[in-house]
Amino acid sequence: MKRVLLLLCDGVEIFEAAAFHDVLGWASEYGSEPVEVVPVGLRPEVVCTFGLRVAAARLLGEVEADDFDALALPGGFVEYGFDECALSDPVAALIRRIDELGRPIAAICTGAVPVAASGVLEGRRATTYQLLGGHRRRQLAGFGVEVVDQPVVTDGEVTTSAGPSTAAEVAFRLLEQLTGAANASHIRYLMGFSQPIASDQPLGQEGS
Repeated sequence: MKRVLLLLCDGVEIFEAAAFHDVLGWASEYGSEPVEVVPVGLRPEVVCTFGLRVAAARLLGEVEADDFDALALPGGFVEYGFDECALSDPVAALIRRIDELGRPIAAICTGAVPVAASGVLEGRRATTYQLLGGHRRRQLAGFGVEVVDQPVVTDGEVTTSAGPSTAAEVAFRLLEQLTGAANASHIRYLMGFSQPIASDQPLGQEGS
């Protein structure tokens, strides 16, 4: 079984967190091996962007990075407290340890900022949210990152992305890193993100 630490900071975008949880959940149910997703927060209750409240299964101070096969880091809004949590010392230590272990780190949208702030992206290629004045990309560059204007960027074991629309793609890339391309492709198909080979069979007669 693979175990993924899903980091839930205050101000997290629940859409991005849900992409990780759902894709990996489908993989656990229908894929080649189980994937356990553990939602971890700095507090028991996390206040998401736009006010939705969710419960963390574990607190960051209670878990060890070494016990996980990957880190999933959805982004969030600074106005809702994301940076205060995501740029904290405990989060930076977690990111650095996962990187030291050579395990995948998948960050959606502004989730790339705490990864860069931890130092693990210095001299590496990455991306993050580009609109609303480009502030987030300037942040990345300030941490010594080679900022790439692409929707999704993978450099070694670290994947970053440019916005919420990339959430499913980042989750699928993480799944591929954990369980292989064939399994990720299978889950993409089951979830409707890719099409089956064309067939001239009438609908409802598959396998007859």
